[in-house]
Amino acid sequence: MIADAIESLVNKEGFRLNVFPGKGAYFKVGSTDLATLVAFLLRRLRIKQGLTLAEVSKRLGAKSLNTYARYEQGKSIPTLEKFSQLLAALSPDNDFLLTESQAI
Repeated sequence: MIADAIESLVNKEGFRLNVFPGKGAYFKVGSTDLATLVAFLLRRLRIKQGLTLAEVSKRLGAKSLNTYARYEQGKSIPTLEKFSQLLAALSPDNDFLLTESQAI
C-alpha cells in the first residue's frame, strides 16, 4: 500500500518502490532508481519544511540554486556524505540516521 502511494506521488513511468518490514511500526524502502527516490525524499522534506530552492541553496552555501535543484530533479545523486549535508540543511533541528540494510 505504501509503495503504491509513493509511486503515485513520484509519478514517473517505470519507477518502482520496494518496501521491507522493519521492527514495530517501521519499514524500509528502496528502489533500483536511486536518483528518483532521493529526488522525491529531498523535495518532500523541503516542502514539508516550507523552504524554497533558494533558501536551501543559501543554507548549503551554494552560489547557484541549480546545484541543489539537480538533486531534486534526479539529475545528480549525492554521495552519502553529501546526502547527510542536504538533510541537515533541509531540517537542521532533526537528526537523521542513514544505515545500510539487506532486503529480506
